[in-house]
Amino acid sequence: MSYRAMKTRRKLRGTSLSEGDQSVSSTPSNGSPEFCVANFPTEGASLLARSFGVGRPTEDEVEELRLSDWFNPRKRPDVVTTTDWLAPVIWEGTFNRQVLEEYYGRQNLTIGLAVLATGRIADQYLELFIQSASKHFMTGYRVIFYIMVDAFYRLPNLEPGPLQTVQVLDIRGHDADDFHLMRMKNLAVHIVGHIQDEVDFLFSMMANRVFQNDFGVETLGTSVAQLHAWWYFKNTENLPYERRPGSAACIPLGQGDFYYDGTVIGGTPLEILNFIKEYLDGIMRDKENGLNSTYERHLNKYFFIHKPTKLLSPEYSWDTVLWPPAQVWLVKAARCLERAF
Repeated sequence: MSYRAMKTRRKLRGTSLSEGDQSVSSTPSNGSPEFCVANFPTEGASLLARSFGVGRPTEDEVEELRLSDWFNPRKRPDVVTTTDWLAPVIWEGTFNRQVLEEYYGRQNLTIGLAVLATGRIADQYLELFIQSASKHFMTGYRVIFYIMVDAFYRLPNLEPGPLQTVQVLDIRGHDADDFHLMRMKNLAVHIVGHIQDEVDFLFSMMANRVFQNDFGVETLGTSVAQLHAWWYFKNTENLPYERRPGSAACIPLGQGDFYYDGTVIGGTPLEILNFIKEYLDGIMRDKENGLNSTYERHLNKYFFIHKPTKLLSPEYSWDTVLWPPAQVWLVKAARCLERAF
């Protein structure tokens, strides 16, 4: 039995996996996808339960994996390993990969990795992105690479590894002035159209990165946020949140916890769809008020309100411009700027 089939009838420490997820309708009268959003659960116990990314077993399923079975925050006293809302922060040394592999190996999982690559980004980065992801992203599990391109001739020679498949998706419409808007609009269309039925977990990433070490199942969760390498080690008072009160992305002065990297987002397909819906709504509200905030600031406002159930340390999205400090033990993936090649 697949994980997707099981999760429709599992209980997650008293909370159904469908609770807080978005209900989706893909057959509106005009024939285009639409989606509606339900409220996320905000109770601490529910958030802690969701951080496991798994559910309570039935008699024919394996025993539920507890956070304490695989996560040991005391091994990294030099960094923040647990948030105020009890979500784990994944650093090298905090997790037991063997326990995770034994558990998830019995779940019959499929994980998706979506990337939008257009123009110069596709020409410069896409081939190396796919080559390195084939080697390091969720090795040993079924993976579907969703590659969204504006021109098929830009596709490099793709050679997926064992258990890996590639779907090349065309881009519908072009928001040339806003890459992230185009990225999220197209991802939403494909989640509603087919991705939600094909994968258990989904990551969306920018193509200008290289996987350097295993990016494994320790990263799986219902709602996964990436800590920003540039800002994690900075004074929290100086984090570049949107502070204008009229913006939908505004986090008031004196508030905020972490600053998240907009180049990576993960979770279940419907959780990602929830974020996209609120992001698009926020853009529309800002336009009505004559404002224009960035995608990353909207993402940070979303995670400020809807706390992620798992956070990835900067090791999972390091920036090649920065020299890794002592807290960064092992870079899993690195963001590569043009000047860094």
